[in-house]
Amino acid sequence: MDKIEIRRATKEDISLVRDLVMELAIFEKAPEEVSSTIDDYVAGGFSDNPLFSANLIYLNGELGGFSLWYYRFSTWKGRRFYLEDLYIKESFRGKGLGKRLIMEAIDEAKRTKCTGMMWQVLDWNQPAIDFYNTLGVKMDAGWLNVHLDL
Repeated sequence: MDKIEIRRATKEDISLVRDLVMELAIFEKAPEEVSSTIDDYVAGGFSDNPLFSANLIYLNGELGGFSLWYYRFSTWKGRRFYLEDLYIKESFRGKGLGKRLIMEAIDEAKRTKCTGMMWQVLDWNQPAIDFYNTLGVKMDAGWLNVHLDL
């Protein structure tokens, strides 16, 4: 039987997280968009007031993927859990790791008294959309993502 283990990423794991972020960026056809450095990750996740947390997932001792999240405040809904990234390496897909990571994220959101979760999925990533739909999610139509690089 396969052994799946999820654990919180530590400062010592940050290069693993960064490597997985790069794999995700390549999968999403945007590796040139990644400009954050290892130092940015350390400062962002392991300072006195961390901006994010991450989990690593292993299958039989091999790193299979990660999730990264933070909390935000909605003026309409209150405390929200924002899932920035959820990524499973290609060779580990279809083995239940994504389901385990998303369920762990849902549990974390509930433990921390969030009123809900939010995340994004690319419109061409049909396998992810299909997976998320099995969870009973609501996809927001009519909203555009807006960002401003500084």
